[in-house]
Amino acid sequence: MNFLADKKVNTGRQKELDIAKALAIIFMIFCHVIVFASFSNISISPGFEMILNQTAAIIAAPVFMFCMGIGIVFSRHNQYNILIKKGVKLLLLGYFVNIGAQILPNVLDNMLNMSNTPITILSLFKVDILIFAGIAFILIGILKLFNISNKKMLILAIVFSIIGSFVCFVDFNNIFLNYFFGYFIGTILHQCTAFPLFNWFIFPVAGMVYGSYFIRVKDKSQFFKLWPVFLIIPLIFILCNLSPSPAGSISDNAHAYFITTLDAIVRIILIHGLLGFCWNISKFLPDLLINGFTMLSKHVTGIYVAQWYFIPLFMTFIEYFYKGFVFTDLSITLISIFILGISTLAALLYSKYKPTK
Repeated sequence: MNFLADKKVNTGRQKELDIAKALAIIFMIFCHVIVFASFSNISISPGFEMILNQTAAIIAAPVFMFCMGIGIVFSRHNQYNILIKKGVKLLLLGYFVNIGAQILPNVLDNMLNMSNTPITILSLFKVDILIFAGIAFILIGILKLFNISNKKMLILAIVFSIIGSFVCFVDFNNIFLNYFFGYFIGTILHQCTAFPLFNWFIFPVAGMVYGSYFIRVKDKSQFFKLWPVFLIIPLIFILCNLSPSPAGSISDNAHAYFITTLDAIVRIILIHGLLGFCWNISKFLPDLLINGFTMLSKHVTGIYVAQWYFIPLFMTFIEYFYKGFVFTDLSITLISIFILGISTLAALLYSKYKPTK
């Protein structure tokens, strides 16, 4: 590998990583808007739904988690105790997100007499992406404490993935057990867990292994030389294995949330191709757009948190004041852009005025 140096070459922000993370949060916001719109009157074209909803499900979340692993390698603060502490913070932030994503919509609907859906405090503990990230950081920190190498972590992650591939869609016939085991394996889909540890741990760990090489790449043109192959072939495989699902629903297959080992490997290959694509287009994009992607990437966690509060508020507002409103391709697009804008603004304001340590 003559494109690798013996020491770290790529330090600081990398344009391709920033672009990939920025695109992921944009697609994810579109996906979440579609999900909330699906509870009302929705009429969107199948192609629009597939491109946005499925792209978020099959690419955005893996990109987040993979880049999270790369970020651990690039960070100067990756000692085990710091990782555990960050994991606890992400875990608590995940519970805060669940208030906006799971509890707030029901509270609003009941207050406005739009539904009488019972409010359950248990939904606070549903495993979503930030709760998974918190658990993953804690586990990586513990493994680092015992000097487990990245490659040995990857072996463990593959074992987890294989177990998660076969032990999924489990119902213990007990809601408390479903929530508890949903932190580790796939219990009731999207009611108790969306990102169980065993199925998704492979992404941040693979990102760490990838990052340990990526940080030493001295010739990215060689490193990303075959990016179209790494992008197109996995994408064809994924598209050929998608099950049809109505707009805004969760498909009954395991591709999106209870991801199998094969699907995870395919997506990891695809991510390399996507990063290669992002690196190549970064050479042609104007600085203004690059700076925009970088800003979204730097504040991606804050944007993710904020959008889970703004989406239910805004969608409930529309449904209450414009009864019978039909969500179309255009309205979904405009709403998603608006949510992206105000969520970014909220993240920037929080970053500026957050309490100092």
